Amino acid sequence: MAKVLAALRQHWKKSTFGACLLGWGGHWLYGKHCDNLLRRAACQEAQAFGNQLIPATMPLKKATVFLNPAACKGKAGNLFEKNAAPILHLSGLDVTVVKTDYEGQAKKLLELMENTDLIIIAGGDGTVQEVLQEPGLLRILAAFSKIPIGFIPLGKTCTLSHTLYPESTNQVQHITNATLAILKGETVPLDVLQIKGEKEQPVFAVSGLRWGSYRDAGVKVSKYWYLGPLKTKAAHFFSTFKEWPQKHQAALMYLGPTERPPEEPEEKPSRPPLYVRLYRRLRSYWSFAKEFPQEVAPEDWEELKLSTIELSIATQNRQLDLTRTEDFMNICIEVESVSKGEFVHRGSQKMRDPHMCPEGSQHIQASRCILQLPEGTEGSFGIDNEEYEAMPVEVKLLPRKLRFFCDPRMREQMLQAAVP
Repeated sequence: MAKVLAALRQHWKKSTFGACLLGWGGHWLYGKHCDNLLRRAACQEAQAFGNQLIPATMPLKKATVFLNPAACKGKAGNLFEKNAAPILHLSGLDVTVVKTDYEGQAKKLLELMENTDLIIIAGGDGTVQEVLQEPGLLRILAAFSKIPIGFIPLGKTCTLSHTLYPESTNQVQHITNATLAILKGETVPLDVLQIKGEKEQPVFAVSGLRWGSYRDAGVKVSKYWYLGPLKTKAAHFFSTFKEWPQKHQAALMYLGPTERPPEEPEEKPSRPPLYVRLYRRLRSYWSFAKEFPQEVAPEDWEELKLSTIELSIATQNRQLDLTRTEDFMNICIEVESVSKGEFVHRGSQKMRDPHMCPEGSQHIQASRCILQLPEGTEGSFGIDNEEYEAMPVEVKLLPRKLRFFCDPRMREQMLQAAVP
């Protein structure tokens, strides 16, 4: 023992390095063991769904998974196979996986849509965008309101996961919780923005649109990877070297919120017999009380000239209110007079919450808006964290267009928050 202690004392640098390496290795192995325990518990819970008896005449539920293997720097495929796929298969679902890493998928997508009971998007914000932007889906987006959608967060940015699932620092737990939430069947309605240029096909977004200096600086953060935790502040700091203050000028026309119609019944009443339908048509035809067409009230557009450091148009999906009586999107026009220090500080906050509306900004609630940009305007929009060329656009709110699976605990929190 004395010889061992003497050797450790004589080679204390090597001993210290070896102890650190051993400690790190032990911590890594313990983390892997905990992840395996989480996977096992999730699979046992999923197996309870798979063991449920169903009538012999009832077919298995079919799930179509749109997987983006390139998400999370190419790790998404492995994450899905290790954490989500076993749960889905054990649950008794008939699973079809469609990889979104090749072109010409629209035809196959349309064929699968006709024979599926639920859709699962496995990836990040870019994968959600890619699925919604498929040309064929533009014609059948209405069908999405009847087909529930599940979201498995595998990408670098997963904005929807903040709304649908509890926060978790453990990636394996976050993925397994999201997959189990799909099996539990609780859903919430989410709004969609339809963003259309003058000649372009419409783009659909579930989070929103950003245009301005914070967004431009945010996309450059990855270039300063070598600065570690300071890369976000560095990207915004170097952005202030441009012309200051940075102004984005435009004209905005908008319509106010619309009243929410009552919920439609999930089950439609059965069709009446033929003789009843004939009687109703004849009574309607011979009725002397003619109904005069109602005059459609002209739309009351508001117009605004703006000069801002950043403009954002966002849905209410981030802070969902299931009991609201009006449908609208939030338009945030930030003041242009911002100091450079405040710009760097606020830019770091916007990396965590891109659609935050700082105090002092002009806040507008609208159901539809038209954004006119001056001729020769350069730059890009950020639509659900994807980059698009800046151009004049019309943004229309499609309220409660999609139904997404969510964790029952999150739905309960939304309902409790709505109760005064």
